[in-house]
Amino acid sequence: MIPLSWYLILSALLFCVGAFGVLARRNAVGILMGIELMLNAVNLNLVAFWRYLTPGLIAGQVFTLIVFAVAASEASVGLALIISIYRRRSTVVVDEINLMKW
Repeated sequence: MIPLSWYLILSALLFCVGAFGVLARRNAVGILMGIELMLNAVNLNLVAFWRYLTPGLIAGQVFTLIVFAVAASEASVGLALIISIYRRRSTVVVDEINLMKW
């Protein structure tokens, strides 16, 4: 049986890679991919804790399904916004997108 700490270390690595992707990328699609990696790290944590702490209850799986639904809606809305901005500005570089400025 694989110990819980290995899952937590893997999840922390995934989260760090996702956070680096969000902070270091200039491309909006790359930032969305980093956010998706961070959400998958959260899912891995939820399932690992569910498996090791309360395998009889289904709460960990329900929370994971909720995070999946949030991730799917975030991806669809985010990509729709990026496509809309690309059609208007012809770029997806975050530094050049200044729609909120006068």
